[in-house]
Amino acid sequence: MYLAAYLIPWRFPKLLKGPGSINKLPDVIKSKGMVRGLIVTDGDLMRLGLLDSFIKGMKEKGVDVVIYQGVTPNPTEDQVEEALKLYLDKQCNHIIGFGGGSPIDCAKLVGARVVRPNKTIRQMSGVFKVLRTLPPLYVIPTTAGTGSECTLGAVVIDAKNNEKYPVEDFSLFPNYAVLDPCLTLSLPKFVTATTGMDTLTHAIEAYINILQTKQTEQDAYTAVQLVFKSLLRAYNNGKDLEARTTMMDAAYTAGLAFTRAYVGYVHAIAHTLGGLYGVPHGYANAVLLPHVLEAYGPPAHRRLAELAGAIGITEGNDAERAQKFIQAVRDLNAKLDIPETISGKDKKYMINKNDIPLMVSRALSEANPLYPVPTILGAEELTVIIKKVM
Repeated sequence: MYLAAYLIPWRFPKLLKGPGSINKLPDVIKSKGMVRGLIVTDGDLMRLGLLDSFIKGMKEKGVDVVIYQGVTPNPTEDQVEEALKLYLDKQCNHIIGFGGGSPIDCAKLVGARVVRPNKTIRQMSGVFKVLRTLPPLYVIPTTAGTGSECTLGAVVIDAKNNEKYPVEDFSLFPNYAVLDPCLTLSLPKFVTATTGMDTLTHAIEAYINILQTKQTEQDAYTAVQLVFKSLLRAYNNGKDLEARTTMMDAAYTAGLAFTRAYVGYVHAIAHTLGGLYGVPHGYANAVLLPHVLEAYGPPAHRRLAELAGAIGITEGNDAERAQKFIQAVRDLNAKLDIPETISGKDKKYMINKNDIPLMVSRALSEANPLYPVPTILGAEELTVIIKKVM
């Protein structure tokens, strides 16, 4: 997988960008000869009416749409199968993922099941288990965070075992992505904050990993700058179109970085929290991020010091600037009203200490040896991190 970052010509989606760019997509879909599409989304977006103009545009172009709106945060295998049945029953020939990372990931996995009808999603888990061209896939992110619009991965929940796992394959890259900041103007503050910190986590983990190209370095570095420039603005004023546009660019750019340079233990632990307790992914990442960065220790200091320079921290040696950067991450969390623990003030997500060994086992199984982290952590280190964020 590491060699792929250097040797394989990566295919990224064609982009439609800017305010109102969603209105251009029906023309694109019609021009490709599409007849009937499955829209994969969630009920909240339907109730908010965010799809209304797009659906109208599709009908005006003579393209039928079928809607699956059963996706929840942290999509499940059963939801993928429900959407797949609708796709097949209605004889669709393309898929549209509309929403945050959950609907987009679900849409990707529906496509994988279409072309791999004899494989379960679990049988496609891991790396390069799909290896077939998906039906045309168009994605429309409504958050600025997951970067799923430009990655080769999707994550899903095995609800029977409360386990979250990834599927990664070059076939999961969308054909087109729409980056329309207008779709993010009504995001709640909590979603703005946590998806924005998801973007920051992608960028930081990609930058400090030992698998690098000049392009991933540049993308990750740029994404860090963009998040520190605009996330707090978007949080304080959701209607700030410039800040929302910058955050969509940051999410996409961070996605370009981490889909090649990979992530690290922040994501590995966050996935266990999502699987066991339904903790929103961006929220888990935000809380975990400073703790994991500290746990990496000196091997990560030079790279973190470089990121400190990206946000204007220039004084001190590498270790000192690295610590100042980690503190800047903590300070940003605080300004975004993100608590220091997963349970938070309302005690909504309570970690059972008896689950810690299982969480550690799952996180290590995901991360080692796949993630090219600056420091290999073991069970003892991950246990300490989880106890700190309970």
